[in-house]
Amino acid sequence: MRKLFATSACAIAIAILSACSNDPQIENQLTSDAAQAQENSQYLNGLADTLNDRWLLTDNGLVWDVNDSHQDHIEMSGEQASAIIYYGSDADGSLTLNRKLVWPMLRTIPNDTHASLIHDFPLSVSPRIAINGQAVEQELLKQASIDGRLTLTSQIGQGITLTRLLSASTRQPVMVEALTFSNASDKTVALSIDALDYRIDIPAEEGVYGSYRIEASSDKVGEFNLEPDDSLTIYVDFKATKAGQNRQFDGAKEIILRDEYVATLNQNLQLITPDENINKMFEFAKLRSAESIFRTKGGLMHAPGGGRYYAAIWANDQAEYINPFFPFLGNDVGNESAINSFEHFARFMNDEGKAIPSSIIAEGDDIWNGAGDRGDCAMIAYGASRFALAYGDEEQAKALLPLIDWCIDFSYAKQTDEGVIASDSDELEGRFPAGDVNLSTNMLTYGALISASHLNNELGRSELARDYQQRAKKLAKDIEAYFGANVQGFDTYQYYEGNDKLRAWIALPFSFGVFDRKDQTLAAVLSEHLWSADGIYSEAGNKTFWDRATLYAFRGIFAAQETDTAMRYFKYYSRKRLLGEHVPYAVEAWPEGDQRHLSAESALYARVVTEGIFGIEPTGFKRFELAPYLPATWDNMCLKHIRAFESNFDVCVSRVEGSEQGFNVTIEQELGELQQFSWDGQAPISVSL
Repeated sequence: MRKLFATSACAIAIAILSACSNDPQIENQLTSDAAQAQENSQYLNGLADTLNDRWLLTDNGLVWDVNDSHQDHIEMSGEQASAIIYYGSDADGSLTLNRKLVWPMLRTIPNDTHASLIHDFPLSVSPRIAINGQAVEQELLKQASIDGRLTLTSQIGQGITLTRLLSASTRQPVMVEALTFSNASDKTVALSIDALDYRIDIPAEEGVYGSYRIEASSDKVGEFNLEPDDSLTIYVDFKATKAGQNRQFDGAKEIILRDEYVATLNQNLQLITPDENINKMFEFAKLRSAESIFRTKGGLMHAPGGGRYYAAIWANDQAEYINPFFPFLGNDVGNESAINSFEHFARFMNDEGKAIPSSIIAEGDDIWNGAGDRGDCAMIAYGASRFALAYGDEEQAKALLPLIDWCIDFSYAKQTDEGVIASDSDELEGRFPAGDVNLSTNMLTYGALISASHLNNELGRSELARDYQQRAKKLAKDIEAYFGANVQGFDTYQYYEGNDKLRAWIALPFSFGVFDRKDQTLAAVLSEHLWSADGIYSEAGNKTFWDRATLYAFRGIFAAQETDTAMRYFKYYSRKRLLGEHVPYAVEAWPEGDQRHLSAESALYARVVTEGIFGIEPTGFKRFELAPYLPATWDNMCLKHIRAFESNFDVCVSRVEGSEQGFNVTIEQELGELQQFSWDGQAPISVSL
């Protein structure tokens, strides 16, 4: 890979978009780096050129017209089951298909983090089919499409196609596969469909709730004459139940309910920009964020998914990543799951100074504490205070205050002589070194203090609010003194004391409004040491990447007003994840987990939009700061039907040519007045609803 390096954020912006400040000192710097900037520009253009879109964006979703061998997987979830579908085309063009179903509330023994009942249904678990008496032995995959469901269309005979539509149930422990046979020939064909009666009984000693029955069955069997231009649909259920239960499902109804659920999500928090890839990626991110919520005996629990993490919560995935997003989406189930997760965390407040567990598992019945204190209290205090402000409910905010205060007190009990906050590890749980004091825990503590200050002001606790503000100011200075360092030639941050390799999380300060080392940190993050075609490496010299760090960096670079720089990389990332080889969601990591579609990563993508591009920062139950930084190549953008702050409102920004202010910003409430601002594109606007 050619070197991508610039000595200032403005130089990087020049290298990407040929636009920069008129500051003479910067201009001289750029002149001296002209050759490097040209190389950077060529590299970035070349990087975009390397993208080969496998998928096509259409009005209805994504389409892959199959003409080669390729394999992929996608997860879709509902309240009682999750389905990970492995699909593709093999070397001779035949359909490959495996449905991995997960039932989080059918617990297995030992009842640990990964004790969800899981079963694989290969392609062979399908009704046997014959056409004119000849058994169908091969399905030649011709097209795949994704629209909140997965549809696979294959040729199974001359003029005969089989379309498999796979759809997770929204509320039942079942996945439905609709098989539609279509006759495009000019002759009537005799279609024979055998009964599918697949059944496995899990022994009672292996299940927390006794024996479980796993089944696959179809609703039609027999001989059918398929006239020209006619079609026939049968429904296959893949389900699991406790012993003695005999549950029947209406496949057609379950698919309709899934369609209605997706449509409801699409009606709220609508992104409208000139970039259709970003619009659609945002739409998919909302779906993946919201669908992975399970109705456990411990209440609604959002879970990462990925075939491993269900009916359990973590302080990073739930409290920090996704809970602050749910109020913006206005999804009742999501908001309830967020409140429930904070109530579970609050169970572990104590007077002995013990850390909150790394995760609460098994529907809330148990814990896993293998990573020690990961800075979980910083994550929780930050996420809970942000959620409370955006949710906009005073009584709920009061209920969260004891947890927020306790978590801040716990963090400060870990304060060192240097004024920074210690923790045993960070959210990567020891996968990479984090020392005794890491940047992530400290920036999250800082963010918690800022949001908790706003929250306490809103609730009339002005003295504590001032205390939190003062602590935040001091912590920012102590973070600079402790973590500020030259690492691999960049005046940026050491992730922990003695750290001599650049780390992805050095971009964290941007997301929390700390820009002391902006130019050199941005240069480091986008240098060849960290930036790659797959996103930001976790550590310089290691090819591992986690999307969460990349998405935090994007959000922070937008917040740092490096809009055009951020947009160039964000557009590239969005197109790659939406239309490339593994679609259509943000992923967890590689090589770990084979880029699982974990749910909270999609929430981080959505927050790049809400908090990065639009710069929405909650400051009260009906107040927020707004900084909708419009990219140079866009004339307008809107975020419609935002449901935060107990409201329903639109934010739109448009460029005003020839105006000193530069931009027109409107906030329109469904039940309220229209607010209009002339904005210079610099300091955030303070908005009250």
